[in-house]
Amino acid sequence: MLTRFLAIFALIVACACAPARAQDVAAPFDGELQRLAEILGGLHYLRGICGSNEGNKWRSEMQALIDAETPSGERRTRMIAGFNRGYNGFQQTYRSCTPAATVAIRRYIEEGSKISRDLTARYAN
Repeated sequence: MLTRFLAIFALIVACACAPARAQDVAAPFDGELQRLAEILGGLHYLRGICGSNEGNKWRSEMQALIDAETPSGERRTRMIAGFNRGYNGFQQTYRSCTPAATVAIRRYIEEGSKISRDLTARYAN
């Protein structure tokens, strides 16, 4: 399932992200990208405490999303804030891996996959 999420995520980064804009104009999918950023932040924290040994994998995925989208100004700030919100929200709740944390990981992967599929279906060329 994780491989599927990553494959879909890679597809969205490659196909669905709009080209760089001269102005800092909100894209119609910014809300979904911000939610995806929040999911990546949550996964970065949760997978770390649950012993996945993935290192900075989810932070790197977030960086790839930013690099592909090339947001500037407020858009960039909002995307980074979403990642940090996801990370900090779970950091305040979980100090160790629990059954609830593993459920949250599964749900976040499912939600991230859905967002990726939906964005790809709607905005891929």
